[in-house]
Amino acid sequence: MSYMSQDGYDKLIAELKRLEGVERPKASAAIAEARDKGDLSENSEYEAAKEAQAHLESKINQLKQAIAEAKIVDTSRLSADSVQILSKVEMTNLANKAHMSYTIVSESEANLREGKISIQTPIAQGLLNHKVGDEVEVKIPRGTIKLRIDKITVG
Repeated sequence: MSYMSQDGYDKLIAELKRLEGVERPKASAAIAEARDKGDLSENSEYEAAKEAQAHLESKINQLKQAIAEAKIVDTSRLSADSVQILSKVEMTNLANKAHMSYTIVSESEANLREGKISIQTPIAQGLLNHKVGDEVEVKIPRGTIKLRIDKITVG
């Protein structure tokens, strides 16, 4: 099961519709076009089109599985008392005084450019269940960082 926001779930549905409605027909057309070019045993375009279609079908199946396993979280029932999934956490790195802000989301919703980190990341794991004012040590690949939680919001 994967917990996610309604917005994240809606994006998965939209991506699935796009892949099935737009990309799948394109892949089929590319295969048909390559097949029309003759001998399939020496047709690299045909092989490439078949490989692209297999990759697309794999992606569609992964999306279907993510949607089937999704559990939409009602953000109105979440509390800002401690860090949990869909919490937006503002914190300070105590070593260099850098301020950071991340929203903790499911793996499928993670997008660092949008400030959304997966609940599976070391930082998210280190912050979970902590409260404002807590100082937590988080092991990351480059060592250990010490963070102070400054603010928690939900939604």
